[in-house]
Amino acid sequence: MAAKIKKVLLKKPVKDITQKTRLWLMYPAKQITHPVIWELSQKFKVVTNVRQASVTDEIGVVCLELEGPRSEITPAIKWLEKKGVKVEPVEINVLES
Repeated sequence: MAAKIKKVLLKKPVKDITQKTRLWLMYPAKQITHPVIWELSQKFKVVTNVRQASVTDEIGVVCLELEGPRSEITPAIKWLEKKGVKVEPVEINVLES
């Protein structure tokens, strides 16, 4: 019986493991006034956490942490890019220092 349970647990897809991802988002001027992060949280099963932000009339730059299953985070990033938002991973963790 234990072997069957172990076998079932091992079959859980790797892509559904919960993860945290930090991203830099660069908004073009036309997207600054749109609630893109709110839309993202409604469209995908991810928790959003704004870690840092700077907005001017020309550009918006946001450090955003996404938490959720990888199967939700990957399409969420693609959706942001389709909306015209440039997305880059945070390379080093300077916010916690």
